[in-house]
Amino acid sequence: MNRWGMTVPLTGVPLTEQRKIIEELPGLGYTDAWSAETNGTDAFTPLALASQWAPGLRLGTAIVPVYTRGPALLAQQAATLANLAPERFVLGIGTSSDTIVERWNGIPFTEPYKRTRDTLRFLRRALAGEKVTEEYETFAVRGFKIDGAPGTPPPIVLAALRPGMLRLAAREADGAITNWLAPTDVRTVRGELGEEPELIARLFVCPTGDAEKARSIGRWMIAAYMNVPVYQAFHQWLGRGEALRPMNEAWAAGDRKKALEVIPDEVVDDLVVHGTPEACRARIREYVANGLTTPVLAIVPGGGLSPAEAVRALAPDA
Repeated sequence: MNRWGMTVPLTGVPLTEQRKIIEELPGLGYTDAWSAETNGTDAFTPLALASQWAPGLRLGTAIVPVYTRGPALLAQQAATLANLAPERFVLGIGTSSDTIVERWNGIPFTEPYKRTRDTLRFLRRALAGEKVTEEYETFAVRGFKIDGAPGTPPPIVLAALRPGMLRLAAREADGAITNWLAPTDVRTVRGELGEEPELIARLFVCPTGDAEKARSIGRWMIAAYMNVPVYQAFHQWLGRGEALRPMNEAWAAGDRKKALEVIPDEVVDDLVVHGTPEACRARIREYVANGLTTPVLAIVPGGGLSPAEAVRALAPDA
């Protein structure tokens, strides 16, 4: 079955006003709803609502940081969703970024690979209903057992931007999540992950025939992300480091205007899906043809369509 996901909640629409469009998603051909967690809603609440509004959807977190909740609380929230949506919930976890973890939450962003690995191993046991007493390298758990573990533990997928984490996902998780990549980059990611595990990617989609408007919006988004160290490193690995270097240097020097100006059109066109809805759907299918299992669309506001109109226009069955 070909998967076609949507990011929820939709940007710019209050959570209390999203029920109607989320209820429509299965009928439009969407198979999945994936949340995120940065500086807006938390990752779990929108999915709890979606589990009741659209019972046919598979639900996933993309992603929950492994630092900002204690291991036991993370397991409890995952178990709650797994019980609300039996066999339809996928837990996506990852390091997040130093900005979110350290600058916003005051938590040291140390040993990200080990912290993710240890959290994955703990969650496997906890969500299976085991009583866990374990000294992991990055934290310790003593005598924790979930009350009401899900009958079927949810799959766990890892946010993975570079080879080490992709290989960990291949060895110990049920798949990997990535974002900010071009269709051809999927092959590079698959080279480390392997051909079998599920690969999920959030794709930023701006449905508009006005290429300059889309590029203007895309430049702001790229500047916001690609100056974060984890994303800089990701695109250096993908071979886009030199193309982004002038932007990184201008940003580091405090010249935001120049940073936006020196982002090449080709980079924006690589990383942001834009064009008519038909062109956007065709571009999304290029990702799938290169090995992406689950495209998860994230509607970029500003293209001229309302969020609900964009969701309907970009549906696989449109």
